[in-house]
Amino acid sequence: MLPRVSSGSLDFDLLVHLAWPAPYQEKLGGWVLRHADGVTKRANSVLPLGEPEDVDQAIDAAERFYAERGLPCVFSMGPGAPASLDERLEARGYRVVDRTTYLTASLDGPLAEDSEETAPARVGLYEEPSPEWLAAWWAVDGRYDGEGLPCATRILRGVPATYADVRQGGRALAVGRSVLQGDTLGIYCMATLPEARRRGLAGAVLRTLTADGRARGAVRAYLVVIASNAPAIALYTRHGFTPTGGYHYRVR
Repeated sequence: MLPRVSSGSLDFDLLVHLAWPAPYQEKLGGWVLRHADGVTKRANSVLPLGEPEDVDQAIDAAERFYAERGLPCVFSMGPGAPASLDERLEARGYRVVDRTTYLTASLDGPLAEDSEETAPARVGLYEEPSPEWLAAWWAVDGRYDGEGLPCATRILRGVPATYADVRQGGRALAVGRSVLQGDTLGIYCMATLPEARRRGLAGAVLRTLTADGRARGAVRAYLVVIASNAPAIALYTRHGFTPTGGYHYRVR
């Protein structure tokens, strides 16, 4: 099991923002208005870093920005959001959705094995997301029609990343993505096809990505997962990741 790591020095808001770059961004003071044709909530939300001089005017401007693009106004409410923003948004009728947990681990210790792994899995590493990788990820995590995949691919390719998969018969069964951010490794896009689960494939992908990140200078890793996804949190906990905080979205 990996040793615990303090999250005190990690700016999760910024790390996640940079690892999942929206193709279109506009600054509003310290806030970032992001949009990607509605594909993925993260890339189509306000990142409210810091408190503007007039919070209500900033909210009004954000609402106009998304209305002009035919999108709902969504706020990503992380540690850097103004203290009063949650209450102000609730008063405007915004509801909380997709509570998300941050998990972190040090990469100094030995990488854990997975008790679910039925046989050693061969994990491939790539610099680009292959069609097979994209097909597996989108089959599990795609919440949009097929027309959204090109935009999602543009988001993925917006920053250098490493892509991992386990294949069988030329088909990717389990996939993951890592982004090296200085000495910190972000883990994203962990997905396993339903028929390939409980074979330890996700654990093999995770271990391969963290080992590769450590070899390239990472000393710690983080990932984010929907708080209600108990099986995923259990997997990451078995591999030494510890919940260290979270964020949620406000949407109206």
